Amino acid sequence: MSRILLTTLNARYSHTSFGLRYLLANLGELRDVTELVEFTINDQLNDVLAEIVRRRPEIVGIGVYIWNVDAVTRLVSDLRRVLPETWLVLGGPEVSYETDQQAVTQQVDYVITGEADHAFRELCQRLLAGDPPAGRVIAAGIPDLSSIVLPYAEYSGEDIANRVIYVEASRGCPFTCEFCLSALDIPVRMFPVSEFLAAMQQLIDRGVRQFKFVDRTFNLNLRLSQAILQFFLDRAGMGLFLHFELIPDRLPESLRELIVQFPAGALQFEIGIQTFNPEVGELISRRQDNAVAAANLRWLRENTTVHLHADLIAGLPGETLASFATGFDQLWRLGPHEIQVGLLKRLRGTPILRHDETHSLLWSAHAPWEILQTDCITFEELQRVRRFARYWDLYGNSGNFQESLPLLLESGESPFACFMAFSGWVWEREQRRHNIALIRLYELLFEYLLMLGQEPGAVALVVYRDYVRGGRRDKPTFLRAWELPAVESLQRSGGSESAGPPRQRRHRGE
Repeated sequence: MSRILLTTLNARYSHTSFGLRYLLANLGELRDVTELVEFTINDQLNDVLAEIVRRRPEIVGIGVYIWNVDAVTRLVSDLRRVLPETWLVLGGPEVSYETDQQAVTQQVDYVITGEADHAFRELCQRLLAGDPPAGRVIAAGIPDLSSIVLPYAEYSGEDIANRVIYVEASRGCPFTCEFCLSALDIPVRMFPVSEFLAAMQQLIDRGVRQFKFVDRTFNLNLRLSQAILQFFLDRAGMGLFLHFELIPDRLPESLRELIVQFPAGALQFEIGIQTFNPEVGELISRRQDNAVAAANLRWLRENTTVHLHADLIAGLPGETLASFATGFDQLWRLGPHEIQVGLLKRLRGTPILRHDETHSLLWSAHAPWEILQTDCITFEELQRVRRFARYWDLYGNSGNFQESLPLLLESGESPFACFMAFSGWVWEREQRRHNIALIRLYELLFEYLLMLGQEPGAVALVVYRDYVRGGRRDKPTFLRAWELPAVESLQRSGGSESAGPPRQRRHRGE
């Protein structure tokens, strides 16, 4: 039996724990007595408990994140009872700040804060040698990235075949956006580029074709980003898919020249706009040239085949519903393939907490610690935005309503206002945000467009074209009263083909 067990509860099966693989790769002589077992937050906790207990490890290391902290709290409580002699060790961003204030940390033997690549090995060596540290909270030092064993060999064949493969060429962030944990990072550090690219080649040789880079600012260091793009461009004919997170207002010509050469479906950029309101940006210490960011988005949309995923955050200090709507409208008109609308979350340790009193920030008492209201946006307004965000994901981000959704968004001066009214109507009809069948989504949009007074025959044709675009051949019941072309006719005219790159499934696995 393994003496050390590394585990966590991922958000879903397709995810992999990148951090635990770093710990595993850097255990040195303890690697051979260590096992990594991953679960999901949807697994029954009794089953998770039983799997851990069956292995009877001497040390259990658990990764704690904003999405699993509630479940981990219950898990460690039962582990403490069933395996009282086992050392329980926590790590991860959720327990790296406000450490002593959390219920989950009170039930374990040790908490490692920060980057634990080496610190976890050092702790395990002492515990197994019978020399446990006196302090319960261990602050990991900042490791020299050249001293870290890269974790990519720890991806199994099953991982490569079925799950997201995360990679990183750098750590840290130079920016100080107060809502983000990266605001607390030291300046960006880079892994040795030759060693990193050699590891990427090894992954390709093992069959990896999809790479999700977790670097916070991939395009910060141009020498590194150019080298990585050129490496993958030289192998673009192998059907690769690459996800990068980009700084919105940094896209020099040297990067553009490489980006335009990638084939369709090869690149996805996550671009964190977050807010187009300059006053809000200044308030939260976010340095962003909005005009340049908009120009870069427009250039990418018009000149490349990159799949563009852009982020906006609702509930930031100083942001009203009206100013958020203005930002959404501006972003929608720039044409990204996806707009992810998220509510502000209270990440432990982030500087955003300094606004709690001055802007009356009221947070949920439960993970994921979302904002409930501020002095600029009411609880009721944020509830409407929450419904907007979910329905937008179903309609705006799914790729299923390429022709019919614009009929709604262009029915008034503000796309945000148009969709907000629609989302309120859908909520009144359905009283739920999840588990709505796709055919019902088409029917709801069809009914609403008719309510707006749009020409019924034209609406029916557009909705039907969207419906069959995904390969469906039937005629939905709600459209049977209308004379519509045969599916084969639509296929011949291109009506069943995607008008752009297919949706990347929220980063191919999320």
